[in-house]
Amino acid sequence: MDSEETPHLLPNGDHVWVIKTSTASGLLPQMLERFRFGHDDPLIFGDAGQPEGVVVPFELWRALDTRVFDEEGFDTTYTIARARLADPTPSIPIEQVAAEFGWDLDEPIDDSEFRSK
Repeated sequence: MDSEETPHLLPNGDHVWVIKTSTASGLLPQMLERFRFGHDDPLIFGDAGQPEGVVVPFELWRALDTRVFDEEGFDTTYTIARARLADPTPSIPIEQVAAEFGWDLDEPIDDSEFRSK
């Protein structure tokens, strides 16, 4: 008997759990309830242990969709930065800013072009 969930190895070494499509369809009402309570972890589904689809909250999808057509994220970044600068409340931690922009602060950056030769 096939398992309802299968671990799938991503190129970066992380794992995601892939739920069988037939099982995922039955979980949709539960996912909707989770989204309503503020949980935004995705439901990843597919057949033969391969991720083929993802269910995410609508607002998260809208944010991602907007960034896809945003020239290198400039418009989104500029809008958020302007709103933050206009806001008199104290600044927020860099980790929270990175999460909002979808940046990975632990990702290595190739800065070789900026190093002195």
